[in-house]
Amino acid sequence: MTRLAVILLALGSFARGAETVSVAAASNLVYVLDALTAEFKRAAPGVTVRVTTGASGSLFAQIKHGAPFDVFLSADTEYPAQVVAQRIGTADTLRIFATGRLVLWTTREGLDVTDLASVVRGSNVRKIALANPLTAPYGRAAEAALAHAGVKQEATAKLVVGENISQTAQFVETGNADLGFVALSLVLSPRLKSVGKWREIPAAAHPGVTLDHAAVLTERGARNAAARRYLDFLASEPAKRILRTSGYNVP
Repeated sequence: MTRLAVILLALGSFARGAETVSVAAASNLVYVLDALTAEFKRAAPGVTVRVTTGASGSLFAQIKHGAPFDVFLSADTEYPAQVVAQRIGTADTLRIFATGRLVLWTTREGLDVTDLASVVRGSNVRKIALANPLTAPYGRAAEAALAHAGVKQEATAKLVVGENISQTAQFVETGNADLGFVALSLVLSPRLKSVGKWREIPAAAHPGVTLDHAAVLTERGARNAAARRYLDFLASEPAKRILRTSGYNVP
């Protein structure tokens, strides 16, 4: 092999190794993303995945103002649809990759979360945490659940609002809230699966608010072959298996 060929091969390997995918992901995905990234890197070892998590609405605002993300993973379909509508994302890449599940969680001994209405009305419950409904789909689902149970008014004075679903879980975990509405994926995570007790709020109990999680490539991501590869990976059987195990339903 000539010296020039060796140099070109080295440069080609460096270019492949330098591939990067920048992912903006809803906070409920914070734990499952570790497993997804590890699995993706087995199939694409030369790609570096950089993840930023936050409330879906906050991430949308960042993308709208030019944040350099390739892939947007939202806890709803509305924000990704707006990315497409505002021509900062590509319509052909918009797809649902998972459906989240809402739970009522407490770390307090002796607190029964079996019946939502009863526990909200209880005099021993002073603070109830939920994510900001203005930016977090899980917060909107929590509001809908309270309304459906007929206790939205009673809950109002007790609400503690987290910036995103991860902060909401921190309020409950640290005892700064007696209970809270969080994602099933968080309470099933390795760090929290043995902490407290929870019960699932079925989708029918938060009518009008679905937790379908959609992915979309930004305009920048559409030009990034590695980003398209990551998006396709989310629909693969290994990715679906990880999502199911982590508390999501998958298409």
